[in-house]
Amino acid sequence: MKVLILFGLLVSCYLSNAQFSIKFEPNYDESKVPEFTVTDPLTTFKGRKVRNVRVWEKKRRPELLNFFTENVYGKVPGELKISEWKIVEKGENAVNGKAIRKQVDIIFEKGNNYLRFNILMYLPKNIEKPPIFLGYNFYGNHTITDDVNVLISDAWVMDNPSFGIINNQLTEQSRGVRINRWAVEKIIDAGYGLATIYYGEVDPDKNDFYDGIHPFFYENGRQQPAANEWGSITAWAWGLSRALDYMENDNEVDATKVIVFGHSRLGKTSLWAGARDERFAAVISNNSGCGGAAMSKRKFGETVARINNSFPHWFCRNFRNYNLNEEALPADQHELIALIAPRPVYIASAEEDQWADPRGEFLSAFYASPVYNLFGKQGISYEKMPAVNQPVQNTVAYHIRSGIHDVTDYDWEQYIKWADRQLVNK
Repeated sequence: MKVLILFGLLVSCYLSNAQFSIKFEPNYDESKVPEFTVTDPLTTFKGRKVRNVRVWEKKRRPELLNFFTENVYGKVPGELKISEWKIVEKGENAVNGKAIRKQVDIIFEKGNNYLRFNILMYLPKNIEKPPIFLGYNFYGNHTITDDVNVLISDAWVMDNPSFGIINNQLTEQSRGVRINRWAVEKIIDAGYGLATIYYGEVDPDKNDFYDGIHPFFYENGRQQPAANEWGSITAWAWGLSRALDYMENDNEVDATKVIVFGHSRLGKTSLWAGARDERFAAVISNNSGCGGAAMSKRKFGETVARINNSFPHWFCRNFRNYNLNEEALPADQHELIALIAPRPVYIASAEEDQWADPRGEFLSAFYASPVYNLFGKQGISYEKMPAVNQPVQNTVAYHIRSGIHDVTDYDWEQYIKWADRQLVNK
């Protein structure tokens, strides 16, 4: 009898896993995208039409921001200011003599908790208080450059033997392995600064909440955030805002012209940072996909259920209510982009990155555009995607480039041209 019961359990488990696999099989066929109603960013949840900026700012924007906070990314359960910052290294002759290099520790202390993250900054010598691109990197500040003066983080990092990263530790062997993603000299030559942070110093990218910034806010013996509290994406977005706090006190940069940038999961982060914190002057999302720029209800490529299963720590637990249930979402990712209005936003895709749903990313930019139009800004005015490598650079900008899920010089060239038009020469 016991054998039969065990066999039944094994069969049940097998069937459950098989059903799970079928449900999670990604769709890459446009003809199989389900029919759905695109929620109107200019109609409130109670059905009131938004006809002017005042109603948007007083009614619609707050309710959308609250929805994404409570049900997708999670709220920060308190306030924590920078305890101290230290310039731990400075060089006057970086990037072939064109830039100043600064490495700044941002420190937080509360009770027995201590956290430090380091901002690597390159600032062009020939520009007083330049605008600046701010974004996280995946494997440490030293990986974006071959500059031997850049410090190596001692924080936990995902193993990547191809980069010489084993036992979750960074070494000299990984210096410069991500130069291809950061066009440092192009950025400096264009008159911009660059600031980058290893995201794992703010919150390690692993499915626990025992380290990083989360424990600063635990009370009464709790070990993880509540269902409506922050996952890692909100923690990373929080860290970008704290970096901006520092920049507001740095007389060598123009903190009113900080462009927040991110790729992939960090593109999701840049969008949420820009929505949460209106001090960011502009936002760039590079290949951000599900939970970023791509519309969830299309169920194309990566889906809500798939991302919550693979990366359960990124979003708040309430987001799991929409696993295999995207049609129940009262708002979609185009309304996340709309929260950035009227500030400039750039959404970028890659032709071969179908997992991130390039068409879904483009459509989010298109469907967010009526909110920008409300402010008298130019969005995306047509539903047909532009051709590959043919950018549309309005206040709402979009391009799809040839190639794979990556950040390339081509991407940076477009971002610089667009930033010149939107922030510098407007």
